[in-house]
Amino acid sequence: MKVVDMHCDTISALLKKKRAGEASDLRENDCHIDICKMQKSGYLLQNFALFVEMGKSEDAWQEVQELFGLYMQEIIANKDSIATVLSYSDIEKNRAEGKISAMLTVEEGGVCGGDLEKLRILYKQGVRMLTLTWNYPNELGFPNLDRRQGKKLKIAEQSGNLSVLNLVTLNFLNTPNVKNGLTEKGIAFVEEMEKLGMIVDVSHMSDAGFYDVLAHTRKPFVASHSNSRDVCPCVRNLSDDMIHRLAERGGVMGLNFCADFLTQVPVGVQNPGTIAAIVNHAKHIVAVGGVECLGIGSDFDGIDTHAELTGADKMDRLADALKKGGFTEGQLDKIFYGNVLRVYKETLK
Repeated sequence: MKVVDMHCDTISALLKKKRAGEASDLRENDCHIDICKMQKSGYLLQNFALFVEMGKSEDAWQEVQELFGLYMQEIIANKDSIATVLSYSDIEKNRAEGKISAMLTVEEGGVCGGDLEKLRILYKQGVRMLTLTWNYPNELGFPNLDRRQGKKLKIAEQSGNLSVLNLVTLNFLNTPNVKNGLTEKGIAFVEEMEKLGMIVDVSHMSDAGFYDVLAHTRKPFVASHSNSRDVCPCVRNLSDDMIHRLAERGGVMGLNFCADFLTQVPVGVQNPGTIAAIVNHAKHIVAVGGVECLGIGSDFDGIDTHAELTGADKMDRLADALKKGGFTEGQLDKIFYGNVLRVYKETLK
């Protein structure tokens, strides 16, 4: 089996451990992803996100640079097993040398502060994908889940009324932002990204933002870690129309293993996540957009441990479940690596 995963937060997890004084590295750790786990599952490529939570960061640019420093430190320390990707030919070269490819991404376009020169600096540092927003509005656009609305959740929580809390929570999770999309700077950013050869990532983006990206780009783009909204109504997932439009453009969406994006349960009910739920999403996405639009975007190390997919070394379990669900070997090859590699070949310079 071969695996290409469009999104993980492992570098952020390692930095958190480092700041807490814990000894941990990319070779082997207790996170969802390390080199040993990836080797066990036959990974060809892992996208490593530099994630910055704007609401908790005093200096987002400094934070992303510290994450970058740690990423490079780990790549150098493990150069016998893993190597960076700057162009598509690097993926082929690394594969021929028996190394895992590491592609650098940034999750939160707000780290640039709307400055195109900072975007160009990130590109020079090796960033080849940018998630335009996380869960806060920024200079580029608006998300579907706005963390600033968390105040309403806290008020509902303090009321002690479970039915009210459930209602407020579902309203927060299931109401898309259809009005606020890309800003003028956001449009300039996606246009510059296409010129540079940096992939536009619309996961976390508002519905309006998705359609703005569609209108202001020509190349394939991705929703690196988003599922089907028809199967689970959380607005972090894509609607059927979005899936169809993404597929028409030649883009790819990555199956996200986060339990709350797989199935929705009432507040206070444990949601462990199941492989069966992932299979349900895969079936629906393929039925709507075709098998060519589906990939993997685990969100490992950015989510709670999945009850059945506990880490990168267990990807065979997902493959087996998809086979039992009716997917052919050829379809699995496309989902696990082929579709994403096609997009990378078309977009990376």
